Amino acid sequence: MLSSTKEKGKEGEDLAVSFLVEKGFEIIERNYRYGKGELDIIARDKEFLVFVEVKSRESLEYGKPEEAITKRKMSQVRKITEAYLAEKDIREENIRFDVVAILFLNDEVTINHYENAF
Repeated sequence: MLSSTKEKGKEGEDLAVSFLVEKGFEIIERNYRYGKGELDIIARDKEFLVFVEVKSRESLEYGKPEEAITKRKMSQVRKITEAYLAEKDIREENIRFDVVAILFLNDEVTINHYENAF
């Protein structure tokens, strides 16, 4: 059985996908795994190939969801992106890293989308 954290993470990613599609993004791939890391969402937004990191939280006890994206996490996402581009033989010049932060708090869901976050 999945842990509730994993289920919330999946729910957060599903919400992020719906949110991005509503904004006109084309979802290319989800949960691309490389080594021990993963790219949550790979999408196209007009001329950009966008790598989206999704962070979900159920409280503000440890800060906002977006605050969980450390320099180390950014570096890991960049590294996995390079692997993805190499594997798919994509020579993309317009790459962007976005963050979608989702907060499940008091039966309310707040979604913040940061384009070109890092």
